[in-house]
Amino acid sequence: MEKSGSSTGTAADAKISSIFIYPIKSCRGISVPQAPLNPTGFRWDRQWLVVNEKGRAYTQRVQPKLALVEVNLPKEAFSEGWEPTKNSYMEIKAPGMGLLKISLCKPPLVADGVSVWEWSGSALDEGDEASKWFTDYLGKPSRMVRFNAASETRPVDPDYAPGHFIMFSDQYPFMLISQESLDALNKLLKEPVPVNRFRPNILVAGCEPFSEDLWTEIKISQFSFQGVKLCSRCKVPTINQDTAVAGPEPNETLMKVRSDKVLRLDKKQQGKIYFGQNLVCKESVTAGKAKMVKVGDPIHVIEKVSTAAEAAA
Repeated sequence: MEKSGSSTGTAADAKISSIFIYPIKSCRGISVPQAPLNPTGFRWDRQWLVVNEKGRAYTQRVQPKLALVEVNLPKEAFSEGWEPTKNSYMEIKAPGMGLLKISLCKPPLVADGVSVWEWSGSALDEGDEASKWFTDYLGKPSRMVRFNAASETRPVDPDYAPGHFIMFSDQYPFMLISQESLDALNKLLKEPVPVNRFRPNILVAGCEPFSEDLWTEIKISQFSFQGVKLCSRCKVPTINQDTAVAGPEPNETLMKVRSDKVLRLDKKQQGKIYFGQNLVCKESVTAGKAKMVKVGDPIHVIEKVSTAAEAAA
């Protein structure tokens, strides 16, 4: 582990070029100019989930059509201190479907037995209209639920980030990749892939390719983020987010250049591929006035490891 020479008084090591929020797990993201920090990540991120009749999460892994579900929130939803009124809605669209409007005020119904990966608990049920919309769209019994932060918590793996929590994200509150890493990968592909294949929350620019692998502590604006685990990738990057059709790439190429066999030869081999860094934010779990991360914010690397083999994964 080495301390970086960067500090908030020196030139930035990178800057934020895009911020993405994914209100409904596995559905399309929203590119926003700024996002408030919450204890579970960015506000509104993965707050909703589509589940089957047994309450198990639907994801693009088994329902790739979710990639075509477009989600929009009011622009003011990403402003400091904004709270929804009875006239505040999330709008949901998909090919061949009418517009679905979901009130941002919390629904009164509770659904028990909701599960996503290792977690199970109760959630807030968004009602029959949303259920019918997703049932018709997916062709399978579905309900839409919202994380019930008043009664439930979902801790991050304590071996990597004790004391941190998420809603319906896969594992961690934030995921970051660099434009330079994406550019380096695309040089190896016959057909370049856009950033939406990887579904990051934070896209940065201005650093060396894959330098984010090494970051164990960074400052974004005045906030401290820890890089806690390299992001191992499932099949979702192979799904074209404009067509919902899967192909072999980019995972086939990633297996050649970004697998544990390549990056972590002296570690236990699990056949995984890595692209991106999972983050937690120290300040996001503390109370206080609204904390905002913005496009253009500078990134200063405070601490890093020397190689990807030294990074947690």
